[in-house]
Amino acid sequence: MYTMRDPIRRAESLFPSREAVVCGDTRRTYAELATRVRKVAGLCESITDVGDRICLWSANSAEYLELFVGIPCAGRAIVPHNTRWAEPELLYATTDAAATVLICDRDPGGLVDVVDRVIRLDTGEYEELLAAAPESEPVVTPETLAGLFYTGGTTGASKGVMLSHANLMANAVHLQLSQPMADDDRYLTMAPMFHAAGVYNALSNIWIGCSNIVLPAFDPDAVLDTIAAEKITSAIAVPSMLAAMVETQATDPRDVSSLRWISHGASPVALDVLKRSDELFNCELIHLYGATELAPLATIFRHEETFLDDPARAKSCGTAPPGIAIEIRDASGATLPAGEAGEVTVLGPNVMVGYWNKPEQTAGVLTEDGWYSTGDVGYLDHEGYLYLVDRSKDMIVSGGENVYCSEVEDAIYTHQGVLEATVFGIPDEQWGEAVHAVVVPRDGHDLNEADVITHCRTLIGGYKVPKSVAFQTDALPKSGPGKVLKRELRAPYWEGHERQIN
Repeated sequence: MYTMRDPIRRAESLFPSREAVVCGDTRRTYAELATRVRKVAGLCESITDVGDRICLWSANSAEYLELFVGIPCAGRAIVPHNTRWAEPELLYATTDAAATVLICDRDPGGLVDVVDRVIRLDTGEYEELLAAAPESEPVVTPETLAGLFYTGGTTGASKGVMLSHANLMANAVHLQLSQPMADDDRYLTMAPMFHAAGVYNALSNIWIGCSNIVLPAFDPDAVLDTIAAEKITSAIAVPSMLAAMVETQATDPRDVSSLRWISHGASPVALDVLKRSDELFNCELIHLYGATELAPLATIFRHEETFLDDPARAKSCGTAPPGIAIEIRDASGATLPAGEAGEVTVLGPNVMVGYWNKPEQTAGVLTEDGWYSTGDVGYLDHEGYLYLVDRSKDMIVSGGENVYCSEVEDAIYTHQGVLEATVFGIPDEQWGEAVHAVVVPRDGHDLNEADVITHCRTLIGGYKVPKSVAFQTDALPKSGPGKVLKRELRAPYWEGHERQIN
C-alpha cells in the first residue's frame, strides 16, 4: 500500500531535474516541487495539529498542485472548495469540516470568521511563509485521511467524501494499469483542480515523472495555444470544454499534432462533438466514468474514436480497470445478469472511507463488504462494457458539475411566492444538461423567470441556478404516494435525444 508521499519521493530520486509543473511563467523541476512539498508540511506543522482540516479555495496554479500533495503528506486533510460556490455553501463546507485554516487566492469574506487562520496566495503571504518554513516529512500511513471532497446531497446538506491516501493511490495505480502515462508525456490540466477531473491524474503524473502543465482557468483559445506551445500530449476535458475546443479549432486551427489522447467524462457528451474531436484532433479519445466517492475512476473506454460509427458500443462508458469490480444489482441487492439494468455498484481499494460525520448516509451507500452503490442505473454487456441508462439519484450533470435537484428546489422554496417547485435536467448543446425548474406560484404572487433566478443566485453557486424556469397554475403531477412525477415533466424535452446520460 502506498501513500501520496511515494510518487514525489520517486520523482525526486529518479528525475530531479525534469520539469514537474508549468503554470504561466512558473516552471519548477521535480527537485523543486519535492522541496516545496516538504516545506508545505513544515508550514502545516507550525500552525495546525495532526489530522486538522485545511481548506483550499483557489483557481488552478502550480501552488495548488503542491498543496494538493503537500497538505496530505503533512498528515492533514485537504478540503478543496469549489470556486463557483456561493458564500452559504462555502461556509457550510468549512464549518462542517471543522477546518482550522483557509488558504485562498481571494478575499475570504465571511470565511475569515469560521477558521483560526487565513493564508493568502495572492498577496505574497503564502510564499513568505513557505520560504521561512522548515522541510518536514511527518509520518503518514495509507489509512491516513488525505482529504474531504464535498459533493452535493440528494437530500439535505452536501457531504464530505473521506478519501484516504490508499484511496487516491489506488486510483493512480488503476489509471497506470489501464491508461498508462509515459515519462515524456506533457499533461494539460484545464479542468478546475477542486474537481475530481482536475486532479484525477495528478499522482500518476508525478509517479511516472511526466510534466504537469496547468492553466489557471479554461479558455479554448488558451488551451489550444498551450497545446501548440508546450507540445501537450494528453489532457482531460469535461464535455462542455471539449465542445468549445472543437468550435475554436474548426475556425482558428492550431498545431495539435503532439496530442496522443484526450479523455472526457463527468457529464453527457454529444456524439457529434466526439466525431468532430476525432476529425480535428486526430488522437485517441478516452471516455471515463466515476464518482468522487471512487477517487474517482470506475470505468475507462479507450480508443472510443474507433467505435463512433457503432451505435451500440459508442454509448458505453467502458470497462473496469484491473483492481475494480462492477456489479449490477436489483433493489434487493441481488446481482443481475448481463443485459439487465439495475443499480451500478463498485468494489475496489479506491472506494471512499465514508461520508464525514454522516454514518446514516454512509450506510446507505456502502455495504459491509465494501461495495459502493453509485445511484446510477445501468447494465453490463457480455464483454463487461458498462452502459448507463438513468440516474436513481436525483441529479443533473451540467458542464461536468453535479447539481442535486433537491439543493436547487430547497433554494427556490425559500422564495415566499413559490407554492410548488421541481427541478430536472434538460438537453443543452454547450453543457450537456441545463438546470430547468417548473414552478407553481402562490395565489396573488406574479412571479417571472428573473425573480426565481435572481433569488437562487443569493443562495447557491451559479452553476446550480436554473438556466430556465417554466410556470404553471396547476399542481405538479404526482404519484399515488405524492412524489412529483419528474419523468412526465422531463420527457418532452428529451424526445429525440439518445445520449441523456454518459
